Amino acid sequence: SKHIKVVQSGQGADEVFGGYHWYPPMQGASDPVETYAKAFFDRSHETLKTHLNPEWMADTDVSRALVAEHFARAGAETPVDQALRLDSQVMLVDDPVKRVDNMTMAFGLEARVPFLDHELVELAGRIPPEHKLSQNGKGVLKEAARLVVPHEVIDRKKGYFPVPALKYIQGPYLDMVRDALGSQAARERGLFQQGYLDQLFDKPTDHITPLQGSELWQVALLEMWLQNHGV
Repeated sequence: SKHIKVVQSGQGADEVFGGYHWYPPMQGASDPVETYAKAFFDRSHETLKTHLNPEWMADTDVSRALVAEHFARAGAETPVDQALRLDSQVMLVDDPVKRVDNMTMAFGLEARVPFLDHELVELAGRIPPEHKLSQNGKGVLKEAARLVVPHEVIDRKKGYFPVPALKYIQGPYLDMVRDALGSQAARERGLFQQGYLDQLFDKPTDHITPLQGSELWQVALLEMWLQNHGV
């Protein structure tokens, strides 16, 4: 940030132009909520009943209810558009955009998000889903970019940035997780069933969620967040 104060960010392109893998299954889905849940949810309500102690369980599946409520709103006529709207209005705001903003501001940078310009988002919302999903996603954006961007960039494999330690918890990270979930605060909270925690610690690297995350890390992360915020 000594020489550069403002940077451009690509945040929002996937959520606005249909770049994620869970959008194609939404096309023509007879049950959009169920299709979205299968592609996006990492745990079912029934599974959570075997993980959480009863006093912490909601009577209904609040996550599915949130999706159903958003999908039912007027203005998004197809399942794909319903998913795009939900992701751009909820997930995008509270996760990727906030994360990038926190990272850049920590180093004195300002990140601009041109793909989230409201006029561009409104235009994208009027484009039929099949044009957005073409070319393995973001088809209409890729086609426009071909005028100025080399095809080697446009057609390369979509990149992700996973952190291996968050999937296979070992060594000092396992010790940190064990300390957090075995702490007095965690025991007094009683959020997770002890039998479930015993299973996770018995084979820490074996319990992988449907979306390929570590169950143990997710459980520990929630407990550590609660402790750090004094909840």
